[in-house]
Amino acid sequence: MKIKTLVKSLGLGAIAAAALLTAGCNKEAQTESAQSSAAAQQQQTFKWKLVTSWPKNFPGLGTAPERFADMVNEMSAGRLTIKVYGAGELVPALQVFDAVSQGTVEMGHSGAYYWKGKAPASQFFTSVPFGLTAQEMHGWIQYGGGQQLWEEVYAPFNILPLAGGNTGVQMGGWFNKEINSVADLQGLKMRIPGIGGEVLKRAGGTPVTLPGGEIFTSLQTGAIDATEWVGPYNDLAFGLYKVAKHYYYPGWHEPGSMMEFTINKPAFAKLPKDLQAIVRVAAQAINQDMLNEYTTRNQTALIELKEKHGVDIRPFPADVLDTLKTLSDEVVAEVASGDELSNKVYQSFKNYRDQVKAYHAVSEQAYINARD
Repeated sequence: MKIKTLVKSLGLGAIAAAALLTAGCNKEAQTESAQSSAAAQQQQTFKWKLVTSWPKNFPGLGTAPERFADMVNEMSAGRLTIKVYGAGELVPALQVFDAVSQGTVEMGHSGAYYWKGKAPASQFFTSVPFGLTAQEMHGWIQYGGGQQLWEEVYAPFNILPLAGGNTGVQMGGWFNKEINSVADLQGLKMRIPGIGGEVLKRAGGTPVTLPGGEIFTSLQTGAIDATEWVGPYNDLAFGLYKVAKHYYYPGWHEPGSMMEFTINKPAFAKLPKDLQAIVRVAAQAINQDMLNEYTTRNQTALIELKEKHGVDIRPFPADVLDTLKTLSDEVVAEVASGDELSNKVYQSFKNYRDQVKAYHAVSEQAYINARD
């Protein structure tokens, strides 16, 4: 009922009527103002920059952020557009975290273990040797408390992290000599980041951190003796079979490597709620999309590496894996003991791993064993 009609029907006195009219008009004005503000937000547009640690449009890793940007643009009807930059185009590959933290760019796409020097606990949010598979990792992040812990780790850096894809179980790497025993790891210079690198160091090797774009040349020149990268799909794209003789499995160091979208929190806070939701939903879609793609592309790439290029594909000896597992447990425990937050993340990670191992022993693993 309109205010004036209400006043007349109630037969209110002049003063009371005036007060009611004033209050009603103020309420109507506030409603109109809120509606106008909401409408203005719906018309506002945003342009973001997204930097990555991968070569521009590199299969899988590099195309995922491009698909994310396309998805956000379509879902937002052009209200949020994101320009993607490959490694080195705007910032170096391993400076993505700093660029997002400082607000130089609004978003990044990379791997959390690259930032262990800034936040040791970050390593748990890419992959832990002999840790969670992709399926298990996604479960921990989304429903096991991992996301909340991840946000806590990145809070001091003004960064909101979101899962940004997963490669699944990786390969063990490319080697220019056979690995027949633990002794063969002595003095081995290998490109291997994160906790896996520290494990190799304990085994007598020398871990080297390199962006993907430098791996081929480093192997070719002998700067490194071995490298892990991802798996058949990406390794074929880099042509690593041309500069290394032996291709080992399994990827003990990265059993379910999750990539990350990093978002500058002040930039995210400026977005209307619906655009914030679009960013989150698009990231979740890309997270699953990448795993689906790697599961499919790795199959055909492995066949090509073996049948067309004659790659020597072999498993690590059991005693080597046993030693690496023992060393991994030691290193992970030490990372956890380094600070209170790392231990908090580790306890959550470990508890989830122990429980899901017990479940998968009678489900996923039992079925695969039966199928094979």
